[in-house]
Amino acid sequence: MFKVGDLAVYPAQGVGVIESIDSQEIMGQEHRVYVLRIVDTDMKIMVPINNAEVVGLRGLVDKKVVDDVYSLLEEKPDGGKVASWSRRQRVYNEKIKTGDLMEVAEVLRELCQISSDKELSYGEKKVLELTRRLLVKEMAVADNTDEDNVNKRLEGIFH
Repeated sequence: MFKVGDLAVYPAQGVGVIESIDSQEIMGQEHRVYVLRIVDTDMKIMVPINNAEVVGLRGLVDKKVVDDVYSLLEEKPDGGKVASWSRRQRVYNEKIKTGDLMEVAEVLRELCQISSDKELSYGEKKVLELTRRLLVKEMAVADNTDEDNVNKRLEGIFH
C-alpha cells in the first residue's frame, strides 16, 4: 500500500511519485486508483489499487539490490544469445515488462556486450536507451546519489 508522496516503480516506465489516491469509475464500478507521475517523462498513470500488484507496481529497490545489479553488470553474459533480433526483442521486452531491476540489468548487459562486437540496429539502440534510463533513474534514487554517478560507474563497467 502506497501513500501520497511515495516513490514507486511502474514496469517499462520507471520511477514515479504517487501524486494522489482517487476514486475512478471503471466499467460502471467505483475503484480506488493511485495517480502516479513518472519522474522522467511527467506521464501520469492511473493504477487501480486492487490491481497494482498484478501490473507490477512496486517500491524502489534497496541498497543491496543496487549492489547486486552492479555485480550482475560486471559479469560477462552467458553468450547463449538468441539468434535473430526479433526473437531477442521479444525476450528483452518480456524482461523489461516484469519491472524486475535485475531482469532489466540483464538486457542492458547483453546489449552492451553486443554493441562492443557490432553496430546496434535502431531497435536495439532504442531498447538499450530504455533499459539504461530505467536502470540509472531507479539506482540513483535508491542509492541516494545522482544519475551522473550511476552513468559514470556504468561507463567504467562497459568500456
